Amino acid sequence: MADQTDPLVELEGHPEAKRIRSRRVNEGVATLIVDATGLRDAERSQLERELHEAASSIEGISEVRIAMTAAQPHRTLIAVGSGKGGVGKSTVAANLAIALSRAGRKVGLVDADVYGPSQPTLLGSDAKPTAENDRLIPVEAQGLRFLSLGHLVSPGHALAWRGPMATGALARLVDADWGDADMLVVDLPPGTGDVQLSLIQKSRPDGAVIVSTPQDLSLIDATRAIDLFRKMDVPVLGIIENMAGYICPHCGEGSDPFGSGGAEAAASEIGVPFLGRLPLSPAIRTASDAGNPPAAGEGSEAKAFADLAQRVVDALETVRR
Repeated sequence: MADQTDPLVELEGHPEAKRIRSRRVNEGVATLIVDATGLRDAERSQLERELHEAASSIEGISEVRIAMTAAQPHRTLIAVGSGKGGVGKSTVAANLAIALSRAGRKVGLVDADVYGPSQPTLLGSDAKPTAENDRLIPVEAQGLRFLSLGHLVSPGHALAWRGPMATGALARLVDADWGDADMLVVDLPPGTGDVQLSLIQKSRPDGAVIVSTPQDLSLIDATRAIDLFRKMDVPVLGIIENMAGYICPHCGEGSDPFGSGGAEAAASEIGVPFLGRLPLSPAIRTASDAGNPPAAGEGSEAKAFADLAQRVVDALETVRR
């Protein structure tokens, strides 16, 4: 039972009273230590104002001092890359992030693709981020938080940025106010350029996922991307073979316009895990273009991404052992 001689006992009625770790009054000066873990900057400021106002209104309190503390959560960072463009990397990144969120993780998605920031389209959100204390506050869509380089320019305008501009923008996205997100999925541009190097050097991903189609040209470039991460001591969680197999919606016959099994064979040869295949599916394309990621729904496409998310989590656990 609370000490009824404590004038700050009235604060126990506040909805966030459980965050008050310590409280005391000395000669009219109230001192509160408050746990702000998991709160965004704006939420933290609001809680501090509310408690200050509530304590100041208590009879006998002449001054209120509040110390806000917060444990910094470890945030797993997964880089999603590819050796070349056009392999469906951004679509995979968006749906992987959503599948991880649906599996119970608190996920943020960073769209760092300088050449084609497409996550606002894929996630069906044209909302713009705000800022608090010079930190961006991510947009929320499809059960996750996200920021895109596309948020920093007008629609339809090219990102004609040199390396330092692009890497500076990336740092601003990664260092945004992600609140209690415990995982960041970073959709990288294709290739092995400045953005990749900057992310590795400054943020040190916990693992990298490489997206490739089955054809030889894509796999050659994917191998280069894997080599970069390995040289920089970033664990490669595995290769995803995208656009693998196609079922004709008219005749029901299957075909392999980009070949089959190439990524799995390459993974075995290189010595990295094979994370699975995703089909060349008109349903995935049309849903993505409409801002309705398949991973957010039901059916075979959603299950494919859910299975992929589980394999990525399993691969993370393996490299941490």
